[in-house]
Amino acid sequence: MARRGFLTAGCWCVDRNITVPYWPGEDVVVRVLSTERAGGGPGCNLALDIRRLDPSMPVATTGLVGDDEAGDFLKALAEANGLDHRWLVQAKRVPTQVTDAYMSLASGRRTHVVFEGSNNVVTPEDLRVEGSTAKIFHLGLPGIHEILDAPCGAYVNGWVEVLMRARAEGMLTNFELVTVAPERIRALVRPCLPHLSTLVVNDFEIGALADMVTVRDGKTDQEACLAAAETVLSLGRMDVIAVHYVGGATLVTRDGARLYKPSVRVPEAAVAGVNGAGDAFASGFLYGIHEGWTYDACLTLAHATAAACIRAPGTYDGVMSVAECLALAQEWGWR
Repeated sequence: MARRGFLTAGCWCVDRNITVPYWPGEDVVVRVLSTERAGGGPGCNLALDIRRLDPSMPVATTGLVGDDEAGDFLKALAEANGLDHRWLVQAKRVPTQVTDAYMSLASGRRTHVVFEGSNNVVTPEDLRVEGSTAKIFHLGLPGIHEILDAPCGAYVNGWVEVLMRARAEGMLTNFELVTVAPERIRALVRPCLPHLSTLVVNDFEIGALADMVTVRDGKTDQEACLAAAETVLSLGRMDVIAVHYVGGATLVTRDGARLYKPSVRVPEAAVAGVNGAGDAFASGFLYGIHEGWTYDACLTLAHATAAACIRAPGTYDGVMSVAECLALAQEWGWR
């Protein structure tokens, strides 16, 4: 079968993106500057990013949302963006998960407050992969899905089962993580590494997986990221690992290649929100993998897509076509 396109799976939620001048301490009042409702989670974000990069690219998704107004919003969002959403099911037994995503203008950092719901009841059977003609399968997020995080029959967790089924179908597989306790990341994700084709993570996540310190006093240790990526590569069967952080990205491959690429020099005045920047980076990188680009070209588009993304407070609104993202990066230049 000549495979083409993407299948995204796992977390779908509604993001309430809330911009504040700074993140307050306890018992302190802070003024809300703006709010926006959008889709969230890797099942949503990567799917929409890919469609914005290339509207001709087939993208399907599979997951679970509630049979409520928030679920209706997400289904309508998938429809409006041309996703094949027949496997995005609305369940009557649980509300759609909602996340309040606070963006501090002072620090540029995000704080997420989660109202749990549909993602906690997703089972491996809810994530349909059989019959898909997609080339790349993108899955997430371990650590915030109660059933998928738990042992599943003969498997250490439900994520392993889903990834194995996707590999059996002939798809390349990628896993997206979320910032939970390092020991939790190791317990959930290490068993999945033998079933991945690629892994795109941030500096904290690669350190958590390798059980190494990669961020010191809020600053990324580039050499530590490289060492951690090499350690994680040895634990799985990935062809390539890409680690992204504010200043750039580090890449390691199974055949011994090592690559560093600085990020785009985004003007401070252009930053509206960093929520979704990691998804955008992964989208640009995986698009290049899909198209058979060199790893250097994949990192270039990954950085360019992330730079375009942070011009808007939402997770995908700032993403443009491949050509437009690359042109924007060229205009702003590189660190």
